[in-house]
Formats: sequence, structure tokens, C-alpha cells
Amino acid sequence: MARRPLKLMMALGAVMVVALFGMPSFSSATFTATTQNATSTVAAAFDWTAPVVSVNDPGSVIKDTVTITANATDARSGINNVVVQYLAPNAVTWTTLCTDTTSPYTCSWNTKLVADGSYSLRAIATDNAGYTTTSDPVTTQIANNLLVVLSDPGDIVKGNVSLTTTIYNAGLAVPSVKVEYALAGTTTWRTLGVCTALLLPPYPCTWNTTSATFTQGESYDLRAVATIGTTTTTSATVTEVMIDNTAPTVTMTDPGTPLRGTTTFAATATDADAGITTVALQYQRTGTTTWTTFCTLSAEPYSCRYDTNQLADATYAFRAIATDAINNTTTSTAITGRVVDNTVAAVAVEDPGAFLAGTVTVTASASSSSGIINVRIERAPVGTATWTTLCTDTTSPYTCTWDTTTVSDGLYDLRAVLTDPQNRVTTSTTLTNRRVDNSPLRGYDVQTANGGSTAFKLGTGDTLKLTYTDQVAPGSISTGWNGTTSLAVVLRLRDALLVGSSGNNDTIDVLKTAGGTALPLGSINLKQNYIKNNKTAQFNATLTAATTTVDGTTATVYTITIGTLASGGSVRAPGATSTMVWTPGAGALDLEGRACSTAPVSERGALDKEF
Repeated sequence: MARRPLKLMMALGAVMVVALFGMPSFSSATFTATTQNATSTVAAAFDWTAPVVSVNDPGSVIKDTVTITANATDARSGINNVVVQYLAPNAVTWTTLCTDTTSPYTCSWNTKLVADGSYSLRAIATDNAGYTTTSDPVTTQIANNLLVVLSDPGDIVKGNVSLTTTIYNAGLAVPSVKVEYALAGTTTWRTLGVCTALLLPPYPCTWNTTSATFTQGESYDLRAVATIGTTTTTSATVTEVMIDNTAPTVTMTDPGTPLRGTTTFAATATDADAGITTVALQYQRTGTTTWTTFCTLSAEPYSCRYDTNQLADATYAFRAIATDAINNTTTSTAITGRVVDNTVAAVAVEDPGAFLAGTVTVTASASSSSGIINVRIERAPVGTATWTTLCTDTTSPYTCTWDTTTVSDGLYDLRAVLTDPQNRVTTSTTLTNRRVDNSPLRGYDVQTANGGSTAFKLGTGDTLKLTYTDQVAPGSISTGWNGTTSLAVVLRLRDALLVGSSGNNDTIDVLKTAGGTALPLGSINLKQNYIKNNKTAQFNATLTAATTTVDGTTATVYTITIGTLASGGSVRAPGATSTMVWTPGAGALDLEGRACSTAPVSERGALDKEF
């Protein structure tokens, strides 16, 4: 490609970055060390390490003037400054309390200048190389006057739920306390229960969520009301608490019989409310009472490959157990009378994935009571009988290295053929429709970051980054856009049921502001529940383009910064960690006009919750 030589100087420095971190790095750090020869120059940043920062908990309840202290260290370039911020009740943006440049990093906070209520505190440290780190938030209550606080039972509840009302600065007065509820988003309040008046607060109440008064799967707002004499004071509202007393549904898929070698075991599971967190697959040998878990799955499809050679030849039962985010569980009906018999020849080709690019490994599993001479792995264009040998292997694991760039892009079938010492041949079931796709432009990584008021809930200030393997023409994303300015867009979050899926597959895509059509950035499956059932939330957002280095090549990274809620709502925090999957859109083109691969890209890095 004509433009590749222009990247030589950049690539030399970038290779070192990618080798160290395994993925793109983004920094405003200044280059401070340089080496050069007659033909090239390589520069390295003095400090690639972000600072460490935390904010000290000032206590569960504060009043008057208090000192907020943060701790920050940076082993390389040192700390430049620390900003301490607070988030007021029901606010979506953080307010700066002070900026300090010397340790100890402290702020004096006159809490009488703000309203009473629940506040979050955080610190942002910046080192002398320009890196910043934001601390985990801590929560405190400001109570300079009479303050009523209702405990938060969490996003999802079941059974009998303990609610506690705490009253600050009531003096010697004995208040009358009750808890009220309303359907989420409405203002029709009803009494949930009268809280027990003990000698000292807090005042406990019990919420029976199984009562016919409440609708399963619905969300409710809660508040506490305290009356002292003729004065009534109401707590801040705890919003959108969903009731889920309904267990998941789960069905074990019949694996067939007899079972030999490495076999696929699967279950289907759904949960209309909290969402599935795990599905455990179990076996029980006939004549025993012990069930043994052999696979635990946290994302759809709930299936795994299991080598039945680990089981003694016998008759078995199989079942699945599904658990949702609030720990409701359901055990499927058992599939019984399935025979494991590995005394005869069996061979299977393992699935290398639905999308194949570059050099891939194709593996077969095989067993035979009479021995194995070799296993041959073959491929053919889909639906044909034109089989070509990839390799012949004589020892387990039976593995081939397939350079997919030697064949045309398209769909292929795979199979394995076992030969025993008597030259008897056993052919595996054909693995069909594996797509070879060596498009030069591909997705590389998808990442999110929290920049808003609430961790793990998508909201204002959060960001979503889509990194490609090469440069993307910005005009292919939006006609007339040159990528040098920000582009107003709409980020859409939809429940899995609205995109024809089920379970933990809530999905994000990015729309044009006019007309609401999707930009060719593709879609992101969050692989967890980030919005309530059958709900859609649309946020005003901005799209910006930047460059990074991926495997020595200058590549495009698009950042979507989330703004205010435009329509819908019911955003929630997920029940478990997950690995996002980004399916890029084919409408994104590289600088030569070639379409992007639509091969799905899994989020790199540690398993975590998003936003």
C-alpha cells in the first residue's frame, strides 16, 4: 500500500508501546527522551504510568466544616495536582471543591453552604507527565438540619426486604415514621408500612414484595416520611427498585446417545426480570445420587464442549441450573438414559470460531479402542464435496495451522477423518459455515469508561471507544464529516428483547441526530442487563475521531461521549461482569475504500462491568 512507508517513523515508537501494553494507549504525556540516527528518530515518553489516588472517607454523617483528604502517589514523574469533587443529591455532574498541589491534599468544606442529603466524594490526580486517575467514590450524609434518610435496598429485590429509616438532628423528639411507595415515575404515593419506633433510630420496616399489591417485574419508587408534632419531613426518593420473585426458566438440550469423545452440551435459559447470571450444566451417573457440575456459563449461548472420556462408560442423566441476578434459581428437567460409550472410534473437529482470519488453529479430538494411526483435517467450500487436506497429524492433540489468506474469503466447511490400525476410517460430523474474512480493516477493541455520577450505569459523562485495526475514512461514517470536529449523534441503549434476542444481550448502537438511522459503526452487545425489560433509552452524544497505533499501523479510534438523556430511561446496573462484543458495520471504509469486516470483536482486558 502506497501510504505504508509514511508510517515508518511512527511505527518504530508504536511497536514498543503495543509490546508493553498489548493494546492501544492514549495519553497527553509529553515526549521527553529522544534518540536518533541518520535515517530515523525514535522518541519515548518519560512516564507511561498513571498515578494512584484515593479519597479518605470523612465518616457516614458530617456537618458544619469538615476537612476532606485525598492520597495520591506517582512513582515516576510525581503528582502535579489533585482535584477533590463532590456529587450532590440527584445531580449528574461533579462539582469541584478544591485543587491542591502539595501533599497532604486537603479541602476545607463548609457543608452549611449546600443542602442536606447523600453526597459522593472523589479525587482526580494528575501527574507531571499529564496522566490522570480518578479515585473510587465514597459516600457520606450531610446533616446540618433535620434529615430523613431511607436505606437503598438495591436495584432488584425479592421476598421480605428490610428497609431502614434514619433521622438526624431530631433531638429528643419521638417521630412517627412510615415508608411510602409509588409506581416508578409516578406521584401516587401509598403507605407501605409503619416503621417500628425503637428507643433509638434507625426505624426498621419490612417490605413484603410477594404481596398481591405489587406486580412482579415492575419497578417502584420508595421514600420515608417522618412526622414530629405538626411537621412532616420526607426523605430523598429511592428510585426504580425492581421486584423479582420469579425464577428463571431453563431447559437442558438433549445431547443425544451414545455420547463419545468431545461433545457439545447446552441449555436454553431466560429470565424476564433480573436476567441470567449463570447456567450450570451437571451430570449424574445412573444409580447414584450425586450431581456434578462440569460447565458453568455466564453468557449466551449456554453451551460448552466436554470430553466424555473423563467419564466412565455408563448411563447418565444431564440437567441445567439457571441463576438470575437476585439469586432466584431453577433446575431443569433432567435428560435421562444417555449412554457414554468411548469403546469405539469417535472423532470431532473443534469449532475454531464463526469468523476466521489470518493464521488459525484447527483442532480435532479423537478416540478409538483399537488405536489411532492418524487424524486428517479437511476443508471445503460450503455445501460442496471438494475436500482439501489441511494437515494429517499422528499424535494428540490433532492440530493444523491454516493460513486462511491462501483461500478466497467466503464460507467453508470443516471435518476430521480418523484412521485406525486396520485402516478403518471414521469421519466426523461436518462443521459448517465457518467464514473466512481477511478484510484489511477490522474491529480491534471496544472499551467503556465511567465519567458520570454512577458507576456501572450508563449515563452522562460516560464514554465508549471503538478501535479499528487501520484508518477509517470519516466520510464513510457520516457524509461530509472530516473527523477533525466532534459530530452530534444519538446513543441508543435497547433491551435484548427489542433486538430479537433474549437474556443478557442488551445492545448499543449509534444513530444520526436527524432521521434516527444507524451510523455504520455497528452494534455493541453488552452481554448483561443494562436497561430494564422492553425499554429503550436514547442519549444525546458526541462522536470524535483520533488515531492510535495497532500492531505498528496507524489506526482510527472513535470515542462516543454520552450526554443528557433524550428519551426513555430505566437504565440499571448489571448483575454480573461481562465481556462486551462489538460487531462492526460493513459501511465503515478504509482510506482505500475497502469495507470493514463484520467479524465480532470481544472486549480486551480484564473481565469487568461497563461504564
